[in-house]
Formats: sequence, structure tokens, C-alpha cells
Amino acid sequence: MSLSNYIIESKSFCDDAGMNPKEIPFPKVVMTPKELEDKRQDYEEILSVIRFFGNKILDSMKGTPILLAVADARGFILHMMGDETIKNMINQLGIRTGIQFSEEVMGTNVVNLSLKHSGYAIQLIGPDHYHEYLHQTACYAVAFHYTDANNLLGSLIIMTAIEYQNPLMVTMLSTTVDSIERELMLRKQNRKLDIMNQILMDNTRNGIIITDKEGEITDFNHFAQDLTGLSKEQTLGRSVLCLEPMGQYIYDVIRHGKKYEDIQISFERKGSGTRTVCLFDAFPIYDEYKRLIGAFGQFRNITDRYEAEEKYNYLANHDDLTKLPNRRYYKQVLVPLLERAKRGLHPSGIAIMYLDLDRFKLVNDTLGHSNGDLLLKQIAERLTSSLEATDLVARMGGDEFMFLFPIVTDEQQVVHRAERILSLFQHPFNMNGYEFHITASIGIAFYPDDGLDIEMLMIHADTAMYRAKQRGKNQYVIYSDDMQTKSHEKIKMETSLRRAIDNNEFVLYYQPQIDIKSGDIKGAEALIRWMHPERGLVSPYEFIPLAEETGLIIQMDQWVLRTACMQNKSWQEKGLPPMRVAVNLSSQQFSKEYLAETVKAILEETGLEPKFLELEITETMTMDVEHTIPTLRQLHSLGVQISIDDFGTGYSSLNYLKKFSIDRLKIDQSFVRDIMTNSHDSDIVGTIIAMAHNLGLEVIAEGVEEKDQLRFLQYQKCNEVQGYYFSEPIPAEKFELHFQELQEKVKRKY
Repeated sequence: MSLSNYIIESKSFCDDAGMNPKEIPFPKVVMTPKELEDKRQDYEEILSVIRFFGNKILDSMKGTPILLAVADARGFILHMMGDETIKNMINQLGIRTGIQFSEEVMGTNVVNLSLKHSGYAIQLIGPDHYHEYLHQTACYAVAFHYTDANNLLGSLIIMTAIEYQNPLMVTMLSTTVDSIERELMLRKQNRKLDIMNQILMDNTRNGIIITDKEGEITDFNHFAQDLTGLSKEQTLGRSVLCLEPMGQYIYDVIRHGKKYEDIQISFERKGSGTRTVCLFDAFPIYDEYKRLIGAFGQFRNITDRYEAEEKYNYLANHDDLTKLPNRRYYKQVLVPLLERAKRGLHPSGIAIMYLDLDRFKLVNDTLGHSNGDLLLKQIAERLTSSLEATDLVARMGGDEFMFLFPIVTDEQQVVHRAERILSLFQHPFNMNGYEFHITASIGIAFYPDDGLDIEMLMIHADTAMYRAKQRGKNQYVIYSDDMQTKSHEKIKMETSLRRAIDNNEFVLYYQPQIDIKSGDIKGAEALIRWMHPERGLVSPYEFIPLAEETGLIIQMDQWVLRTACMQNKSWQEKGLPPMRVAVNLSSQQFSKEYLAETVKAILEETGLEPKFLELEITETMTMDVEHTIPTLRQLHSLGVQISIDDFGTGYSSLNYLKKFSIDRLKIDQSFVRDIMTNSHDSDIVGTIIAMAHNLGLEVIAEGVEEKDQLRFLQYQKCNEVQGYYFSEPIPAEKFELHFQELQEKVKRKY
């Protein structure tokens, strides 16, 4: 049948159907926008090829107004390109993308004829169209296929005004469709090659799984068998969901069209009890018609690499001693958290807490570093036990720990957490059978009030922590802006302190120690003061903690010891009654192996007899018994006297106390202060005095400020007293010049 016969047959069909050629038909079937978009996605590759060659047609026919359109195999218009005037005109007539051309509705047209007679190029010029509204147009169309299977894909159409009709357009359109079909065939063959590459499974060292479109396993290579411990007999023909965890990924590929690349999975190899870590990929498999026919999954063993990375990451991010996260890990968690908060993506407040152990250096100095390490591990365990699910605690180094509370609703919530953490230190720590008490100081900072970045928050939390130490330790402090000034003052203070040592700005004050029976001055405690060139007299409470923190205390200790010995020798030479001078030793000085040699050298240098020197140490300094006993024996063998200062505030063992070479105990003023009003304190003081006497030791009570306190201590048979009731600490010159007056004043107060 010739082309003209096709036209005659079509028009006859339209007449028989009762169509009116003068009417403008309107398509009955129109795709929804969603249906059109889905169809275009299905035809994505085809449309991309047609657009490429369509642009070549438009370029070759510049100056001729033509419109190119693409219809699918059912006659739905999927795409238009070319002359906008023609496009607007036919749009007004109801012809646009998404409509379906059907002969029974649209009459004789090139779309239906080209699809119906796909072996021919179709042209309708003017009256060849059934409806008169198309009589002023010339239209051409050629169907296109996948040539290997000859399955119809659609039609390519050209439309122009009748005055631009040209028989060469049919030839050009046919040539273009040939090019389109060759390109589509080439791409289809490339996809087949890709599929073939996928199924060359046993030439790879990856485990490979292939399923059909129902999700049943159709192939399972020998590497997959080795990695999972499952055989082909156990897997082929079964649902891929039987494989955990990779089965669910492959199932999602089949059911939802997903793709997965480099997903880290782990599973237990059947029968081995060992876990395998793999990187997993999963992709859909399509046939030449872009129909899903199955899925492809592969996984490669990275267990060795994973374990090495895990070990490295753990070592890089954890403290080796306590096993807590370290400073690096803490920052890795906090920095992105703050970034999210800055972008408004974090729904709550954030708080950080800086915890520093009180007097931990004393532990290392007196008990040794091995016991110090044991204490840190026990503290880490307690701190970890206090955490809630979202919290973090890290060891920042030394005896410093940092908490992160990422979900904070109000300040009181963090206060409760701080109080709970401090309560962890109420119970003693057991180190090799020895019970030891220690406290901690805490500083707290909040985002965003106290800082917008990690460095500022940590600095402010650290500043608040030091303020807690200054207030007496064993407490928490929340940062406030005025503390920043104090931090700068501390730096300035350290600089001034170092200069003070070089410039000899320190002086000693002396507080008399009184025989409780006779009222005679039996000794004097040497107390350091700082004569600051600008501030005047500075209390030791301001600079001694800083000296201990910076290590300057060793130089200060030796200066005090030498100066006190020289002063006592000078008093004796000037006729003052012989008496002892008491010098406080720091824990750092007491821990030195050469302490006895230092004391001996200073006594020889100053000419003071050893019996007139008393060295005061604290209870806590005696806890390293293996160091304390030989050190005290060495000092005692020199002939100097030894007293334990602040007795009752530490945790001395009576069993060891009787083994120490000491002469007296010094009751801490905190007990003496309330002996007349607090029965608990009065009982403690009475017990200490009785215990000391039973051990053959003398007792001196400090902090006596009232006559009733003196009377109580006399009744308890305390040996000596000192305090403001008799005299405040006074400079050496005043002590020397007014000694007799001081002695008479003391006796009058009896």
C-alpha cells in the first residue's frame, strides 16, 4: 500500500467515525505532570540522544521555522523543541506535551501514521490532514526503534508552515532517525558489556551476590562463600534477606531502586565466631529495555585495615593510663557540637566542666608516682560512673579532667551534676591497702554565655576552677566575667613572685609559742611574708599556693630555713633566752632525698645548734611511709626537733605515727577555734592530747584567741599554745627589742 493510500484510508476512518473536519479536536487522554515526569525519566536516555541530534537539525535549518516533537510508542508527546511561534500556536490548539495523539480523536496525523506504519517516513502536507486547522502546515514523522529487537520506541516529528514544505525534510528526518537508532543501539551494547563485566564474578577478590528481580539469590561466588562461611547450596534460590546484614541493602535496591556504595558492614562468619568487616556496594541490574531484572551486591574484606584503624584511633583518642578519652577526642566531639549550635541546629544549652584534683602533687611527692597513677585510675572509674548517656569525661593530662554536658536546660541542672561529682570524693580511695582521701575543685562554663569557641570556654572553665581552689578547694565555681581580670592578675603575680626571690623581698614574722604551765616563751614559729614594693605586705595565702604550683616553693623554703636559723642564732648572741625556732617544710621540700644534707649544711653555715630548730611537716606529707620513716630518722639524728603540723586534718595511721621520729603534735586551729561551743571539736582535741601523751609526744595548740580556750587546754594538760590571745606574728626586730615586754604580757594573760 502506498503512502497516499494510507492517507485515504485514515480519512475514510475519520469520516466513518463521524468526525467534523472543521472542528478543532481536543485530546481525550492527557498525562498528569507526575505521569509526564515519570515517563520522561523512563525515556531519559532516548530524549538526551534525540535532543543532541535535534539540535543539529535546527542548526542546519536556521531561518526556517520548524518545530521538533517526540512521541512515545503510544502517541504521547514527551518533548518539543524549535520555533516558539509554532509551539505557542499549537499549544493554543491543545497540542502540548503530555497529550496523546490517537487517530479516533485527533484525526489523520503524522504521529499515529508513523507509529502505525513504522517502516515508512510519513508526510502530511496541508489538506492531507483530516482537520482543516492543520491545512496550513506541513508535518513529517519517522518512527524509531531498538534495531536489534525491532521494538517500537516512538516517533520523531517535524512541523512547519505549509509555505516551508520541502521533500528533503523527509530524507533529513529519516537520516537523523538512523543516527538516533545507531546511538541507542551502541549505548545498549555498552550496557550489556557492563552487565557482563559485573557477572565475571570469580575474577575478583570480592564477595559477589546476584539476585533476580524477586530477590532470590541466583549466584554467590566463592569469595562470598569464604567471607560469610555459607555455601552455594545454603544460599542459591533463597531470599536475599537471609543474608545479614547485606541482604536488606540488596532488597532495598530491588524494591525501591536504591544504590549503595562503600557501606561499612560487619557480620559474624558462620561457624568461626569471628567478626568480619567489609565495604559493601549494591546496584540494580537492568536488561536492554531498562527493565529491572535483578540486583548485584559485592563486599570486600577490610577487617585487618579496620582493626588497625580502630587501634590507632583508640590510641590517638584515649588516655593510656585511665582509658578515658583524651584532649584530642574531647575537642573532636565539642568543636562540631559548637558549630551546630552556632547554626541554630542544637536544641539546648551546652556546659563544660573543668575538674582538677586538690593537692595531687602531694600524692606523687609523698606516695610515689605508681600510687599516683593508681589513684588516677580509681578516680577515672568513679567519674565515669557518674555520667549520663549523652555526657563525656576526658583526661586532659596530669590530674585534670574535663566534662562535657551537651544537653543543658538550665544552670541548676549543671550545679546538681557538679555536686554529685564532688560527692564521689567523700569516700576514701584504697591504694594497696592504704585508705587515702582527696578532694577536687571544679570550674564551670556555659555556651554561649561564657564563650563561642572551644578555646574560650576551656580557658574560662579553667579560670573558674582556679577560683574554686582559691576559695578553699573541694567546691565548684561558675565562671563570671570578673574572673578574667583575676587570671591576668595571677600571671602578673607569678612574674612578681619570681622577681621577689631575686630581689630578696621576703621577710619573716615570728609568733611566740608559750609553755602552758609557766607562761614562758619556749619558741617561735617563723612565718614568711612578702613585702611587695607596690602593694606592701602580702599574705602568704595569696602567694604560697602559686609558689607551690610553679615550683618556686623550694627556693623559698631554703631561704626561710636559712634566715630563721640565722635569726635565732643572732637572738642568742644578743642575750635572748635560748629557744627553738619552728620552720614549715613544703611537701616538695620534704620529698627531696637530700633534705637532711640541706638542713645539716644550713645549721653548720649559721652556727645554730640543731636542738633549737624545729621542722614542721603536715600529716599528709607522711603518707609515703617508706620515704617518711628514714627521712625523719635522718633529721632526728641531726638533733633537730620534728612536729606534725595541722594534726587532725589528715589521715595518719596510729600504727605508723608511733614509728615516726617526732617530738610533738600541733593541733590545727580549726579544732581549737570551736572547742568551747562544739563538743565534737572539744572531744577531738582532748583525744589528740591524751593520745600524744600516751605516745610520749608533746602537744602544741595553735589558734588560741580567748582565755576560755586557754583554760580548756590547761585542763587537758596541753604542753604549749600559740595564737592571737598572746601575740600576732611580729617582725624579727620587734620580737627582739620587745621580748621582755612580750614575755610579761604573756604572763599577765595567765
